[in-house]
Amino acid sequence: MKYILAIESSCDDTSCSIIDSNFCVLSNVIASQEVHKVYGGVVPELASRAHQQNIIPVVDKALKDAKISKKELSAVAFTRGPGLMGSLLVGVSFAKSFARALNIPLIDVNHLEAHVLAHFIKDTPDQKVPQFPFLCLLVSGGNTQIILLESPRKMQVIGKTIDDAAGETIDKAAKILSLPYPGGPHIDRLAKEGKPVLAFSQSNIKDYDYSFSGLKTSILYTLRDKLKENPNYIEENIKDIACSVQKAVVDSLLKKFEKAIKDLKIKTIAVAGGVSANSELRARLQQLGDKYGCEVFIPKFSYTTDNAAMVAVAGLFKYMDNDFADLSLTAYAR
Repeated sequence: MKYILAIESSCDDTSCSIIDSNFCVLSNVIASQEVHKVYGGVVPELASRAHQQNIIPVVDKALKDAKISKKELSAVAFTRGPGLMGSLLVGVSFAKSFARALNIPLIDVNHLEAHVLAHFIKDTPDQKVPQFPFLCLLVSGGNTQIILLESPRKMQVIGKTIDDAAGETIDKAAKILSLPYPGGPHIDRLAKEGKPVLAFSQSNIKDYDYSFSGLKTSILYTLRDKLKENPNYIEENIKDIACSVQKAVVDSLLKKFEKAIKDLKIKTIAVAGGVSANSELRARLQQLGDKYGCEVFIPKFSYTTDNAAMVAVAGLFKYMDNDFADLSLTAYAR
């Protein structure tokens, strides 16, 4: 049996996971950083300092939870990028040192590819996973992409945002509404009790690409005008505003995704990334799958946000191909 230890430190979560060669998770430890809440967003310098404090205890706990010793590890995988450079460097430096000390292979992983491959994480050996080819909607705070997967190592981005990301749009709207950081879960919660009474302008660009800058501006200007008429508008209508924002974002996401499903005649679809935790997106993606007779894969909530289990899975696929990293590799922010 082979064991892959993975490190994830691309943003504000320090995570370590160990999986076996059957893709089964033996441990997945995540240390979140509460320090950013007071600032309404991630502060890069504070994030990198917290990673330095967290990484050794997190790795130690992952090994203990997996009930294996470091000498049993077959390789060390790590998130090389994209992400916050200071945060990435902590994970990269630790992974290099750990692999060198144990004299085992080092595997670099792309953070976005890891999110997509999270669908191959197994909590039980008989857990069902997608069959290739499949189409994945990757939606997070910093990225929005439509990806066609022909194999674990062959991915083609057929659509992407040309400016802002869907998750960023939700976070900005949450900030306008004075909701705590991160705003996504609060928007989701409030939206369940509201009605989509507001109509925001949507960008309409060619092919499968997205643009959310116009929607962000429309939300800002619409609420600004409403506040001129009624200074208490947000407070009195916050549930309807949240519902309207959420619907606008999900409408935009699924309009292009549906076009790709029809054009490519794909029969297996999936969603990944932090925004895939959104309840409306999950429900409507399932409806879309039912409409076109597609098998739908939606990740567990614990695997939607940044975690090392997805990095370990991506690393295992590279390990099986003997695709190892050199110690001279550096992190990349984009």
